[in-house]
Amino acid sequence: MRAIIVEDSRLARVELKEQLSKFTDIEIIGEAENAEIGIELIEQNQPDLLFLDIHLPGLDGFSMLEKLNFIPHVIFTTAFDEYAVKSFEVNALDYLLKPITNDRLKGAIEKARQLIKPSDDKGNEALDANSRFFVKEKEQCWLVELQQVQLFESIGNYTRLYFEQHKPMIYKSLSQIELRLPTGRFFRANRTELINIQYVNNVEMALNGQLLISLKNGKIIELSRRQATEFKKQMSL
Repeated sequence: MRAIIVEDSRLARVELKEQLSKFTDIEIIGEAENAEIGIELIEQNQPDLLFLDIHLPGLDGFSMLEKLNFIPHVIFTTAFDEYAVKSFEVNALDYLLKPITNDRLKGAIEKARQLIKPSDDKGNEALDANSRFFVKEKEQCWLVELQQVQLFESIGNYTRLYFEQHKPMIYKSLSQIELRLPTGRFFRANRTELINIQYVNNVEMALNGQLLISLKNGKIIELSRRQATEFKKQMSL
């Protein structure tokens, strides 16, 4: 599992790296002392796991997550217990209080292992527009063509698919799905929504300057400022 640490205390980073070195399946691929550097590292490297302090200079940990387009699994590391409820509202994997004990860290890593399991080669194959995949939710099953999907929407550790009149959820993260999608056909609108370009019905500018995309199924998608710029580039002549 590839991990990034965002923590303003150098000593705390050193201690955490030392503790994590005992787990052979954890690879620390980057560390940051503030949210701005952390955002850049995460967007560039797309780690499986993020060890995130809440109290950071500038943006705090929660504000940092709101600005990410790519959201890894998050384990909060903090000296304050009053944010525990809020951390699980943003679907954190775990909440570790400093000083972090080896037992608590081991429990958090085990949770991560249950969610971030190595996929076989078939599960990593790139898809094309005509690719078909099996979806099951409760007692209903579908064999879906990728080109039928108008929207992928992140719901915690799940992703909701919108196709025809159906909206089932699958146990895969939006980021895992995005890695397998064909280039140019799908677009990451914001941190929780990935749209199929061919189903864009209309684009308009909101009063706050944000771009709003209307899909053919009637759903309205608001693009983040960064992604609005990328969308204009991608769709221009």
